[in-house]
Amino acid sequence: MNERIIELTEINPNDFFGAQNSTISQLKTYFPKIKIVARGNKLKIYGEPEILDEFEKRVGMLIKYYMKYNKLDENVIERLITSTGKEDKPQSGKVSDVLVHGVSGKQIKAQTENQRKMVSLMTKNDMLFAVGPAGTGKTYTAVALAVRALKEKEVRRIILTRPAVESGENLGFLPGDLKEKLDPYMQPLYDALRDMIPHERLESHLEKGIIQIAPLAFMRGRTLDNAFVILDEAQNTTHAQMKMFLTRMGVHAKFIITGDPGQIDLPRKQISGLKQALLALKDINGIAQVYLDDKDVVRHRLIKKIIKAYKSIETE
Repeated sequence: MNERIIELTEINPNDFFGAQNSTISQLKTYFPKIKIVARGNKLKIYGEPEILDEFEKRVGMLIKYYMKYNKLDENVIERLITSTGKEDKPQSGKVSDVLVHGVSGKQIKAQTENQRKMVSLMTKNDMLFAVGPAGTGKTYTAVALAVRALKEKEVRRIILTRPAVESGENLGFLPGDLKEKLDPYMQPLYDALRDMIPHERLESHLEKGIIQIAPLAFMRGRTLDNAFVILDEAQNTTHAQMKMFLTRMGVHAKFIITGDPGQIDLPRKQISGLKQALLALKDINGIAQVYLDDKDVVRHRLIKKIIKAYKSIETE
């Protein structure tokens, strides 16, 4: 009897095999002549070569589906195991609306008009400035676009960066080494990624450098090829930092710059690099700008009222 091993990488075996190995049980009903043993992240199979070939092909289809949609259920397994056509077809609903199938199959979509505009502009341009107040989904939508580009192999890596500018706090007083000091500044980027990529796969991508999260200062001297790059909190860049970042762009790269000009933490006399860039680059072909406002807020309903209240004070 022939033996083969199928290894699951970047996949949580518990999720893929199902509760009480329900996926394995279902596979056994379709392949009764194969002995299947699941141990850790490995699937050992025993049987005749022709049947093993077919089994591996079908499991490969299941893995491909899971990597895209981050879930499996009985109906999907049955459809893929018994299908005679090509790879699974999209499920019901407008696929174009879904940017990414996140953890547990959660559908992540652009929820507002300006978020949808971000998606549309990014398909036609290589660089996009997305500007607006807190809670309008700038960063989240940008990260979803980056994850989609990585999944569809449009880019080889994602690079997420933001300036480590202190907002009334001092980095020097934070405990830990440099990474531990800087990680809190990167937390919103980690949070978005955890919504969209299962834990094991995210950890693997971070370890391999497929996804990189670093403060802006670490971008100096690099050329960013075949990458989807997001500069978050760009209102806190200086003129020199913004110029340095924008000139990192390599071939087959996509850049999104997000920021809120109303939340600048730079010293008073320092001009925001974001404001300068918006003016200097507004007429360049291939660079787009989108402005989000309180209508795009997707956090708590009070956020809209808070933004409006502050806007009335700041314009007096």
